[in-house]
Amino acid sequence: MSVRLQRPREGWAVRACAEPYGFVPGDGAVVACEAWLDELVVWNAKLDLTAARTGSDAVELMLADAFVLAQLLPEKASVVDVGTGAGGPGLGLAFLRPDLAITLVEPLAKRTSFLRTVLSKTGRTDVRVERAAGEDVADKGETFDVALSRATLRPPEWLALGLRLVKAQGLVAVLVSQEPAPVAEGSLVQGQRAYTLSHTGAPRTVLLYRKVAPAT
Repeated sequence: MSVRLQRPREGWAVRACAEPYGFVPGDGAVVACEAWLDELVVWNAKLDLTAARTGSDAVELMLADAFVLAQLLPEKASVVDVGTGAGGPGLGLAFLRPDLAITLVEPLAKRTSFLRTVLSKTGRTDVRVERAAGEDVADKGETFDVALSRATLRPPEWLALGLRLVKAQGLVAVLVSQEPAPVAEGSLVQGQRAYTLSHTGAPRTVLLYRKVAPAT
């Protein structure tokens, strides 16, 4: 059964949501994010795209991690988001950081249809949507500057897959809550940022792993 999600009467308050994370979205990003969330309300009336129960929950769920990642990723990087779902955090990154070359990877047809609809309505023809699993993309040998994923795999498993998806010296973003930071040969922690999700109070840490040559 789908969740009855409604647009807040006062609007989506994208800027207010961004403030605790230290990010200031531009006007174009705000308009695009609002259009995305409006479309989410329409689609969620028929399909179970998000577990968010309120409008404020939806903003935080879709955008909180993107607000943080937008401050950490290098300029003009190619970025793959594995298991995008309804768009968090990769689609949000596309709106917040239009300099990034974003590829959204999602295996479910209803979700890829939703993503393509949002991109069409926001005029973002530069964002690529791939209906596939992350392993399929890795098996093809395609690589990116940055790989990220949220809750698709356990952190150690995601780090291993992410390292297959990035170029030499590329970055893998691993999001953890209270789990220990994963370790994988051929990677070093390049940076990290801890924050608290405003809507739940849950702790979150983004760890950025640099892909390096294995020790010999």
